[in-house]
Amino acid sequence: MIYHIVTGDVAAKPLKEAISKEPSMQGTIVVIKDVLSVGPLVKVEGQKFSELRSTFWTDVIGNDTNPVVVDDLERMLLAANELSKNEDAKIWLWMAPWPADICTYLWAIGYLAKYMGRLFVVNIAGLPFLDDSGKLFYPKSIGEISPKELIKARKLARTVTPGELDMDTDEWKRLMKENGGIRIHQAGKKINSKSEEHYDHQVLEFCTAQFQKASKVISGALAKYNIPTGDTYLGWRLRKLAAIGKLEIQGDTTKSIKDYEVRIFSGDTIN
Repeated sequence: MIYHIVTGDVAAKPLKEAISKEPSMQGTIVVIKDVLSVGPLVKVEGQKFSELRSTFWTDVIGNDTNPVVVDDLERMLLAANELSKNEDAKIWLWMAPWPADICTYLWAIGYLAKYMGRLFVVNIAGLPFLDDSGKLFYPKSIGEISPKELIKARKLARTVTPGELDMDTDEWKRLMKENGGIRIHQAGKKINSKSEEHYDHQVLEFCTAQFQKASKVISGALAKYNIPTGDTYLGWRLRKLAAIGKLEIQGDTTKSIKDYEVRIFSGDTIN
C-alpha cells in the first residue's frame, strides 16, 4: 500500500490514472491543495497551522461569506498514521521543480520523519519525459506528464536518507523563520524567501490608464514572466495595490478575476 502525496488537483489527475493502470503503484492519493510557496508560515500563539493558512486563503479569495478551509495537514497525518497499522505501507512524495511542490516536500517531511525507511521521494527535476506527440520535454509540473510516463517515473522513487531529512527540515525551519510572503525556487531543493510584493511590478506592467479585465492583466503577466504563484494570488495583489492607491478597481472583487476591472490611477506610473 502506497500513500502518494502530490501538490494540487492538476497533478493528481494523471497520477490517479497511472495508479489505476499499474499494480505496483496501487494506493491512495493525498492531494495537498494549499500552495505553500506563498503566504505566512508562522502562526500566533494558540493558533493551528491549518487555521493560519485558512485565514490567509480566505483573505486571498476575498469572500468572507465563503471562508476557505485548509485541512491538508490533518489529511496527511491521517494517511501517515495508517503506516503505524500496516508495516508494508509506504509514503511517496511526488516533487516537480516548482516552488509549491518543493515547499510541500520540505513541509511534509518534518511531520513524516518517524517513518524513515518507508518515506520515498519521486523527484522529476531535470529529467526528460515524452509528450503526447512523442517529443522530449522537461516538465515543471507533475500535471504535465502523461499517465504512461508517470508509470515509468515510478522507478525514480527512492528513500529519503537521514542526511536529507536533517538538511531539508532545517531548510523549512529557515523558511519559517524568514516568513516571507513568497518563496521562489532557486535550484535543486533550494528556496529563497521574498516579500509578498515581489511580483507586483510585473503585474503593474500590464495595467494601463484604461480599465481592463483583471484576468487579462494577470494572464499577460503569467505568460510573460512565468510567475509561479497562480492567478488567484495575483488577483489578491491587484486588490492590495488598489488599497494603497496604485490602481483603481471597478466591479465585484468577491467573485472571480473575470468579474472586475483595473486601471492605473491617472498620473500614476508603474515605477
